[in-house]
Amino acid sequence: MRLQFTKLMTACLIVPCLLLLSACTTESMLGDDIARQAKAGNADHEAALPEATRNLLYVTDRAPVEAADGTVSYGAQRARSVSFGTVLLAAEKQSGQKAIAGNDVPLHVVSTRQIGKFPPSPYSVEITAKGPRRTPAVVTAHEQAAASLQAEISRRLAVAKRKEVVVFIHGYNNTFDDAATSTGDICRTLSSEFVCIVLTWPAGGSGVFAGYNIDRESGEFAVADLKRVIRIISQTKGLERLHLIAHSRGTDVLLSAVQQLGIEAYASRSSPSLSYKIANVILFAPDIDLDVAETKLFGVVSDPDMSFGGKSAPAAAFPPLGALHLTVYSSPNDKAIALSSWLFGSVVRLGRLSSDSLKEKNVGANSLWENSELSGIADFIEYDGGAGFIGHSYFLSDRLVNRDMVALIRDRLKAGDPGRPLVEVKRPFWRVAEAGKLTN
Repeated sequence: MRLQFTKLMTACLIVPCLLLLSACTTESMLGDDIARQAKAGNADHEAALPEATRNLLYVTDRAPVEAADGTVSYGAQRARSVSFGTVLLAAEKQSGQKAIAGNDVPLHVVSTRQIGKFPPSPYSVEITAKGPRRTPAVVTAHEQAAASLQAEISRRLAVAKRKEVVVFIHGYNNTFDDAATSTGDICRTLSSEFVCIVLTWPAGGSGVFAGYNIDRESGEFAVADLKRVIRIISQTKGLERLHLIAHSRGTDVLLSAVQQLGIEAYASRSSPSLSYKIANVILFAPDIDLDVAETKLFGVVSDPDMSFGGKSAPAAAFPPLGALHLTVYSSPNDKAIALSSWLFGSVVRLGRLSSDSLKEKNVGANSLWENSELSGIADFIEYDGGAGFIGHSYFLSDRLVNRDMVALIRDRLKAGDPGRPLVEVKRPFWRVAEAGKLTN
């Protein structure tokens, strides 16, 4: 009883800090020209948008929320249908001596415009003489929605410098606007050369104490939708490479979807890179137990009896991985992940992983430390900086982490290449170099 009381009191003190961390919406004033173009929301107006604005594509299984003025956004409740559309962002107006410049200017959501949505899940079925099947109407509706989403992505790819898509999946307690502005920050860090998509699941708005558990289950709810959307995006005409980025609880959602896609690919004698054009899977501050993460990442490797082209082939060589690469950023100073580790009793949480933690705790998962063969397939990058009191948002705030992400995605540099601000610990482990101590 005393232990439970202690946990409750600790949660009272620390959980509000998590809420402050994840809630990062801002307010500002817009010029009439931006507001008019945002309301129109079509391709002609989009081409004429001022430099201070940014138009992203969103995909969500959040329930829509209609404001009094008729505008539509999305809340924290779950929706049975996946919706997609455009979200317009604008930079804060800056004035005075303390004006912020460049990529540090905060973004905020101006408007959203729904383009389409998929049929409600689960899809309806009918009984036929040959057995159950999806109804023709729901199949047609699904195909039309998929074609509409792909058409919008293709339109954006046609004018993008890179024929590549960057998808961001947010973490716990993030609102729709939080997810959109974080994606906007990532996109401008990458110099706006890519098509950027915010994939937002029903998080945020459940309160301090119940919120984490509710968001955790909402993340599980979103896995099937995320898997389906990644598959559809990957089949878009003109797409060359797909980059998947996730933060905090969103990393568990992404890994679960990628695990299922990996099984699909293996069963067809292929790989996620070949089947879905996935080039990078990047996990920032992953809020997931290390052992759980390993089972999701390497489940196919450890199941030689799994169907491989119709039958098991335990001794067969794996299909080529292609460009597929996993990068995990972690920090021993991340207090949000420390709290999660304490609540769930994790020996090591992936978001606090370091070479020292593996050796000190002597956990079974230190096979990562011993397996040098992972170098070239995966890299584990430790960040020792502060990134504020909580230390959980360094993926947006730290310039060296931003620089490394740009070098990885845009410049296609490997860990250890000149241009990556990293110091080798022992491959596949690296550390973000301290400012002023870079050797490349």
